[in-house]
Amino acid sequence: MAEGAAEAPAESGGGGDLGTGALERGVAPIKSRYLTTKEQFHEFLEAGGREKPSQETAGGNHCDCDLSEPEAKRIRLEDGQPGEGATEEAAEHLEQPQTQKRARGQNKARPHIKPSHYDKNRLCPSIVQESAAKCFFGDRCRFLHDVSCYLETKPADLGPRCVLFENYGRCPYGVTCRFAGAHLGPEGQNLVREEVVPAPPVRNGLDKALQQQLRKRKIHFERAEQALHQLGKGHLPSPTPSATVPEVPGAASAPGQDNCDTQQAPLAPCTGTPPSSPMQTCGPLTDEDIVRLRSCEKRQLDISGKLYLAPLTTCGNLPFRRICKRYGADVTCGEMAVCTNLLQGQTSEWALLKRHPCEDIFGVQLEGAFPDTMTKCAELLNRTIEVDFVDINVGCPIDLVYKKGGGCALMNRSAKFQQIVRGMDQVLDVPLTVKIRTGVQERVNLAHRLLPKLRDWGAALVTLHGRSREQRYTKLADWQYIKQCVAAASPMPLFGNGDILSYEDANCAMQTGVTGIMIARGALLKPWLFTEIKEQRHWDISSSERLDILRDFTNYGLEHWGSDTQGVEKTRRFLLEWLSFLCRYVPVGLLERLPQRINERPPYYLGRDYLETLMASQRAADWIRISEMLLGPVPPNFVFVPKHKANAYK
Repeated sequence: MAEGAAEAPAESGGGGDLGTGALERGVAPIKSRYLTTKEQFHEFLEAGGREKPSQETAGGNHCDCDLSEPEAKRIRLEDGQPGEGATEEAAEHLEQPQTQKRARGQNKARPHIKPSHYDKNRLCPSIVQESAAKCFFGDRCRFLHDVSCYLETKPADLGPRCVLFENYGRCPYGVTCRFAGAHLGPEGQNLVREEVVPAPPVRNGLDKALQQQLRKRKIHFERAEQALHQLGKGHLPSPTPSATVPEVPGAASAPGQDNCDTQQAPLAPCTGTPPSSPMQTCGPLTDEDIVRLRSCEKRQLDISGKLYLAPLTTCGNLPFRRICKRYGADVTCGEMAVCTNLLQGQTSEWALLKRHPCEDIFGVQLEGAFPDTMTKCAELLNRTIEVDFVDINVGCPIDLVYKKGGGCALMNRSAKFQQIVRGMDQVLDVPLTVKIRTGVQERVNLAHRLLPKLRDWGAALVTLHGRSREQRYTKLADWQYIKQCVAAASPMPLFGNGDILSYEDANCAMQTGVTGIMIARGALLKPWLFTEIKEQRHWDISSSERLDILRDFTNYGLEHWGSDTQGVEKTRRFLLEWLSFLCRYVPVGLLERLPQRINERPPYYLGRDYLETLMASQRAADWIRISEMLLGPVPPNFVFVPKHKANAYK
């Protein structure tokens, strides 16, 4: 599972209860002249920054801000009654029996609202795409075909500029674009510039023909079945070339990837040996029969000393990875994808595998609990997408995955774990990596015993997160234990992960002997962390520069998810999820000492300008205000409930 994308910020490391001073453990040491109270903080934001409290009032008495918890953690009290600031939606959830008393961690009471208003007054895709052919559904089509009627009900444009039209000379969303005024002619036609720049090709997309084959279960995984057959009999899979997934119309192999499996001649029939037997002999015995090299050697993964962006669920989307690549991330990985959903051809799950051209070293992460589905999914991805490595998620701590036997549960299921790693390694032509935690229980470490086994099973690299499942994010990462595991994993490369928020943290992590470091929540709090590590400095980034980063993210989001109503709202939701982490960043110029620790919670403070103060707010309504600076006003039916906070906006 992603680091930090589904969990609340760490409150411990010595900071369980907030004290009365800024130097208390667990509280970021901000200079006293910037500190304020919660009431004055929100009054300043509501006044638009026109009235700033006096120095004595702002910095003289700041104990109230340390004693009071953020509004997000006061929604639910111990007696089950809604606290101050609770919304009506949160109060309705509190009327139901609550098994969890503390309003901390993942917001499990979050309503999952699927928008249904997109299909109302929706223009037919044949009109949007300006197709010469008539509508495929004819009279049965439930969408509009009258452009003038659609324009009467269409909301006003969100801005005068269309990112797609400016960058590529043509907007594929035409009249449905929420910035359509930039590229519509006088008669409503979609304009196209002469100097058209082709959009970057979509890589690792799901082909419709392949999707139909998956849904109808018409794909045979011969190579995976042979590996599973050997594992079932207790035989270790040998690196023998075997049959692969049959060619699917329209599902071409990855560009630049050698399809040596498809060129292999089928094995000749042999008398006395059943066809299903993995050991078939025919003709004289040669050295090739003994060594049995694969027809194409497995690619090597050399990322020693590189900065690895963790696969962050929800927030680690393609636009966010583009931001991190621009600021120095070397290796990126897609969000966790569930193997069963991929085998069923779910479009939303395959979207997690998409790769931008700027991601030169890119991998995908799979989650599953059973050798058959994981091995078949690995064989499917080996044929259909272009990646540099495949990662197995053995670190996801959430109950939804753990109780089904996946994620961290595999650390206690060594037989299944071994079959998954050996089976996937047998069918993949790219390196196989594994991400694990220290263990399941807090005081029972398992990683040092699993690492030598993973090396023998075929893993090319392992990433170790220095916490157990039971700890979640309530303790600091145990880098001393990671240092012990480096020797246990040798000569297999071992990456370390946990609590890296500055170049000092990265330097200390590299001194443990790890091959490299993986950065997760640190990238969410400040994506320019990769630049700080490479240049060995603290970057006192201004609020306007941070807003430019958010503006680039929205532009990337409109390119990725679309510039129509549905794409704009999806971009806004992912932006708000990211802002729920960005608000925890404390500017360098405000800190009493450097660097900021990842487990230190910022008190209420007034920044050096209004925008810097607004970005420090922990209220969803203020995050909405920031999104309106970039994407225009929110629609009246917009609802946002953060994934890891019970702080709703409605």
